[in-house]
Amino acid sequence: MKVLLVGGGGREHALAWALTGSGLLSKLWVAPGNAGISDIADCVAIGAEDVPALVAFATAQAVDLVVAGPEAPLTLGLADACAAAGLRCFGPSAAAARLEGSKTFTREVTSAAGVPGAEWAQFTEAAAARAYIRQKGAPIVVKADGLAAGKGVVVAATVEEAEQAVTEIMEDRVHGAAGASILIEECLLGQEISFFALCDGETALPMAAAQDHKRVGDGDVGPNTGGMGAYSPPPAFTPALEAEVMDSIIRPTLKEMAKRGTPFRGVLFAGLMLTEAGPKLIEYNVRFGDPECQVLMLRLQSDLLAALLAACDGELDRFTLRWSAEAAMVVVMAARGYPGAYAKGSVIEGLEQAAQVPGAQLFHAGTARNEQGDLVAQGGRVLGVAASGATLAAARDAAYAAVDAVRWPEGFCRRDIGWRALGH
Repeated sequence: MKVLLVGGGGREHALAWALTGSGLLSKLWVAPGNAGISDIADCVAIGAEDVPALVAFATAQAVDLVVAGPEAPLTLGLADACAAAGLRCFGPSAAAARLEGSKTFTREVTSAAGVPGAEWAQFTEAAAARAYIRQKGAPIVVKADGLAAGKGVVVAATVEEAEQAVTEIMEDRVHGAAGASILIEECLLGQEISFFALCDGETALPMAAAQDHKRVGDGDVGPNTGGMGAYSPPPAFTPALEAEVMDSIIRPTLKEMAKRGTPFRGVLFAGLMLTEAGPKLIEYNVRFGDPECQVLMLRLQSDLLAALLAACDGELDRFTLRWSAEAAMVVVMAARGYPGAYAKGSVIEGLEQAAQVPGAQLFHAGTARNEQGDLVAQGGRVLGVAASGATLAAARDAAYAAVDAVRWPEGFCRRDIGWRALGH
């Protein structure tokens, strides 16, 4: 089968790596891809949000499956445009992708479905939002309603911090149009878990869970990022909790979406909080997480392409997924300054040595080649240095051994990925 994978980050490198292991695959293109992806697939110079060009390329190449990596092309209607052109696409319609594109829409759907979550209120006026914050007190959560690249959420410890977040999101528009409307939510306490389910509109098949590390600094300090590392499986997420999440959160959401005439097909990524009262939904995403996808692909033993096809064709009720009992961890190496301003173009060396660490696997995110052929940093999050091992501690040791082999003075990483599970 011929496949077009859309995107160019670490998530897409992991998906491309897994797809190339499929016995069903005959040809893989990635648009736009990156320097690492180009080693295993043909990269195409089409932006991930250029839906017409993506559909035209897929049509011209008689692609059998389009796989959407990031959320933006899905909210822009990639799946709808593919369907109109007679192409099969893994990912939800634009209407169903609103589960990520609008946090208000998600809360409306999940409230109607009886899904446990935070108390919430929506605002389009900053003054009313500030008054609500003063009434509720802190800690409290302020969220931009629209897409903000994983950075539109502020967990405010004080009323003043929450009011400042309202100013930045609604008035300063630090996230652009995504901040025209905001949600203010109850601050849930507990461990945060990323859980993934494969959906075909009617059937939801549990995948696996991971734990992400959002803040930039060791000990979970500093501003939120797109993710500085992840590991799977998280010990706190037991099989009993997985069953509860499927019954109380995932399946009711899928049923409500079908009832509304917008059946959800694709991967449903539930951000969960394991509270004392049980698991509660923080938010939904409509794609694989980044960097969670990297550890999921390391643990997946089933044919990824076959699984994606089953989701597209409504056949998940006859499909099973197999997972390795081993643990996996990924450590993100980022350009100094991230998530603020950072320089591009610094040379990265030592990847060959890093790849030789037993159990290690390197995924490129923001990389490119300069005119001399050197690998250079081209983004904020640049490399995902991953590893698997018999235990989480073994996976961590291998991942950091590979990190230490990378020669990149202009880069940095957190040194404590997995600390909740490992205790240090």
